[in-house]
Amino acid sequence: MAELLYRLGRFASRRTKTVFAAWIAVLAFAGAGFAAGAGTLSDSFTIPGTPTQEVTDHLADELPEAAGGAGTVVLSTDDGAEFTADQEKALGEVLTGVTDLDGVQGAVDPFTTEADRQEQADQLADGERQIADGRDRLATGRDQLAAGQEQLDDARAQLEAGQDQLDDARAQAEAAGQVELAAPQLDAQQEQLDAGLAELGTQQDTLDEKAAELEDGAAELDEQAARLDQGKELLELASGITLVSDDGSTAVATVMFTDDLMSVPQETKDAVIGAIEDGVADVDGVGVELGSDIAQETPSVVGPGEVVGLVVAAVVLVIMLGTFIGAGLPLLTALVGVGVAAMGALAFSGVVQMSSVTPVLGLMLGLAVGIDYALFIVNRHRHQLKDGYEVRESVALANGTSGNAVVFAGATVVIALLALNVTGIPFLGLMGTVGAASVAVAVLVAVTLTPALLSAIGMRILSRKERARLAASDPSDGRATHAHDAGHAAARSAKPVKPMRTSVAVGRVVLGVAMLGVVAVPALDLRTNLPDGSSAPEDSTSYAAYTTVADKFGAGVNGPLLVVADVPDAVTEDTEVATQLALAQQLAAQDDVVAVAPAGTSEDGWTLAFQVVPAEGPTSASTEQLVHTLRGLSPLAVDVLGAGDASVTGDVQIGVAGAASGNIDISEKLSDALPLYLGVVIGLSLLILVVVFRSILVPVIATLGFVLSYFAALGGVVAIYQWGWLADVFGVHQPGPILNFLPTILVGILFGLAMDYMLFLGSGMREAYAHGASARLAVAQGFRAGRSVVTAAAIIMISVFGGFVFAEDAMIRSIGFALAFGVLVDAFVVRMLVVPALMHLLGDAAWWLPRRLDRILPDVDVEGASLERRHPHVAQGESEDGDREPAPASAVSRD
Repeated sequence: MAELLYRLGRFASRRTKTVFAAWIAVLAFAGAGFAAGAGTLSDSFTIPGTPTQEVTDHLADELPEAAGGAGTVVLSTDDGAEFTADQEKALGEVLTGVTDLDGVQGAVDPFTTEADRQEQADQLADGERQIADGRDRLATGRDQLAAGQEQLDDARAQLEAGQDQLDDARAQAEAAGQVELAAPQLDAQQEQLDAGLAELGTQQDTLDEKAAELEDGAAELDEQAARLDQGKELLELASGITLVSDDGSTAVATVMFTDDLMSVPQETKDAVIGAIEDGVADVDGVGVELGSDIAQETPSVVGPGEVVGLVVAAVVLVIMLGTFIGAGLPLLTALVGVGVAAMGALAFSGVVQMSSVTPVLGLMLGLAVGIDYALFIVNRHRHQLKDGYEVRESVALANGTSGNAVVFAGATVVIALLALNVTGIPFLGLMGTVGAASVAVAVLVAVTLTPALLSAIGMRILSRKERARLAASDPSDGRATHAHDAGHAAARSAKPVKPMRTSVAVGRVVLGVAMLGVVAVPALDLRTNLPDGSSAPEDSTSYAAYTTVADKFGAGVNGPLLVVADVPDAVTEDTEVATQLALAQQLAAQDDVVAVAPAGTSEDGWTLAFQVVPAEGPTSASTEQLVHTLRGLSPLAVDVLGAGDASVTGDVQIGVAGAASGNIDISEKLSDALPLYLGVVIGLSLLILVVVFRSILVPVIATLGFVLSYFAALGGVVAIYQWGWLADVFGVHQPGPILNFLPTILVGILFGLAMDYMLFLGSGMREAYAHGASARLAVAQGFRAGRSVVTAAAIIMISVFGGFVFAEDAMIRSIGFALAFGVLVDAFVVRMLVVPALMHLLGDAAWWLPRRLDRILPDVDVEGASLERRHPHVAQGESEDGDREPAPASAVSRD
C-alpha cells in the first residue's frame, strides 16, 4: 500500500492539472446528481417489526380511518380573546378546503367538534330529564294500577260476601223445605253474582295487561338509563380531551392523512401547510402554529456556529503551519471532499428515505477528518522539505508514509461506520454508510488532491523564514532521511527526551481514570428518545405549537397514544357502548392517564380503537412507562352484558400505537442493538491494533481507553442535555431524553477517531522501540514526536464538531457536542495522559507478543518505514537515478 501511495503521490505531483481536472469533474458530476436526484429529507424514523408498526399495520387493515397519521394545527386569537362566530366559520372553511388535497383523509374542525360534544352533553342531559319524567309517569301509573287493583279487590270482596249470603239463604231454604219455591229467586241472584265476578275477571285481566305494559316500559326505561349512564361515563372519561381551550382563545385542529405519519410525503405536508397558512392569513385576528408532526423544518447545513468552527480550525492551522497558504490547503481539500460526499449522498435522497441528520453527519465527519488527514500529509511534507528533500520527492514520500497512515486510519473509521449495518436498523445503517462514504472521499482527496496542491504550491508551503534558513544551509548534506522518525524527531528537539518518573505515571493514570469515571457517572441515568416540539428552536413554529398546547390543554395532548383492542366476540349495536366503557374504564384506571375516548370500531366489530392522553409529554419517563403498562394489560379479561342477552366475554388483546409509542419502540430497539455493535467495535479495535502494534497489551489499553472516552462523552451529554447542567451556555432551553441513536452512532465515530490518535501516537512509540530505544524511552520519544500534530488535529476536530453545538436542530446540537467532547477527552485525557502513563508502567511487557502470533500477523508498516528504505533521500535537484533535474518554478517563487 505504501509503495502504491508513493507512486500515486508522485503521479499527482507531476500531473497536477490532470488531478485538478479530475476532481473538478467529480465535483460537477456530484452536483449534477444532486440536482437531478435530490429528494426531501425527513425527521421521521422507522424500524420494521416494532410493536407500534405492527399495530399500525393491523389498524390499516381493520380500521383504516384510524391508521393514518395526524398533523397538529394550533389556532389562536391575536388578542387572547375568545374566537368570534365569524372567525370560527372562516377557520372551518379553511379546514374544509384542506380535505380536498391529495393524501389528506380529513380535517377535524375543533369548533364543530366542540359544538357536537356540547350537543351530545345536552342530549344526555335531556335524556336524563326524559328518563326522570318517564320514571315519574311510571310511578303515577303504578299508583293508578294499585288504586284500581284495590277497587277490584273491594268489589270482589263484596261479591264474595254476597255469595256467602246467597249460600246461607239457599241452606235455610233447604232446611225449611222451600227450595223449589225459593229456587228462581236464588238462581237469579246467583247469576248476578256470577256476572259480577266475570266482569271483575275481565277488569283484572285488563289491569294485569296494563301492569305488564308498565313493567315493560320500566325495563325499557332501565335499559335506556343504563345506556345513558354509559354514554355519560364515556363522556366524562373523555372530558380531558378538548379542542378549544377553557378561555376560548386557542383551538387545536387535526389534519388526518391517508398514510401513517412516517410515510406521508413531504410534498403533501407542504401542500397542507401552504393551504392552512394562506387560509388563516385571510382571517383577521387569528394566528396559526404547526406541530412538529407536520411542520418539519429541515436544518440548515451551514450556520454561524459551523463557520466559527472552521475559523478556529484555520487559526490552528496557521499557528501550526506558519503560512496562510499551508493553512488554506487542508481547508480547501476538506471542502472539496465534503462537497462531493454531501451532494453525492443527497443525490440518492429521492430514492431512499433519508433523515435530515444523515447528510449533516456526513458533513461533520468529512470536514473534521478531511482537514486532519490533509494536515498529517502536509506536516510530514513540511518536515521533509526542511530536511532538504526536493518538492516532488517529498510529496511522493509524504504520501507513501503519512498517506499510508491516513489510509489505514480512514479505513478504520469506514469499517466502524459500515458496521452500523449489523444493527439491522435501516436508517442507522444509512447514516453509517453515508458517514463512511464521506470519510472514504476525504481519504481519496487527501492522497490525490493534496499531493497535487503541494506540488503546485512548491516551497511556499514553508514560511519565508523557513525558506530563508533552508536556502542558507547546504541542501545536499543529507542531514535527515526520515523527518517523521520518532527517534530523529526527538533528537532535533531542544531538550533531550527522558522517560517520565514512575510516580508521575501512577499519578497520571489515577487522575485520568478518576476524572473520566466522574464525568461518566451521569451516563448511568441515560434516557433516550427522539426530540419533540419542546426541543425545537424557540423561534420555530413547532416550539410555539408545542408550548401553546402544553399551556392551554396539558403536555400529554402533544403525545396522545392510540390503544387498539381486539375483542373475543364481535361487538354489535347492543354491546358496543358497554364494551367501549368497560375497556375505557380499565385504561383510565392506569397511572398517568388523563383521558380516554373511543376512536372507532371496525366494520366487523372485532377491533376497537381508543385515544389515550397521558399526563405528561411524549418524551417523559411517565409516558414511556405508561406505554409498557398498557401493553402489559394484554390479555385483558372482560365480561360485558349488553342490551337483551347480548354479551362480550373473554380475553381482549391490547396494542399501543401513535407517534410517542413509535419513538419509544425505536429507542428501545436501538438500545437493544447497542451492546452487539459495541462488542463488534471493541473486537475490531483489538484485532486492528494487535496487527498494527504487534502487541497484546497495547491494544487492550487502547481499547479500554476508548471505552472510558465513550462513557465520559455520554456522561457529558446526559449532564447537559438531559439534566440541564450549563443549559444556558449550550442553548438547551428544554432538557430531556438524549437522541436515541446518538449512543450508537457515537460508538462508531468516536472509535474511528480514537484509533486515529492511537495510530499516530502509538506508531511513533513502536518505531522508537523497534530502533532500539528502551520501552519507557520509546514512549517518551514517540509521544514527543507525535503530540504536536495530534494536538492540532484534535483541536481542529473539536472546533469543527463544536461548531454544530449551536446549530438550530436539536439532534445536530447533541451529536456535535458528543463528538466534540468525546474527541476532547479521548485525545487529551486518554491518549496523551493515561495511555502513555500505562505504557510506561508496563515497560517491555507493553510490546510482548507470542512468537507464534508474531509469525502469523502481517506487517502492515503503517508509517511506511520500508518505503523510506526503498526510496532513500537524494539531494534536491537530483533524480533517484543520479541525474540532476531542475527545481520547479513554484519552489523558488515568492508568496
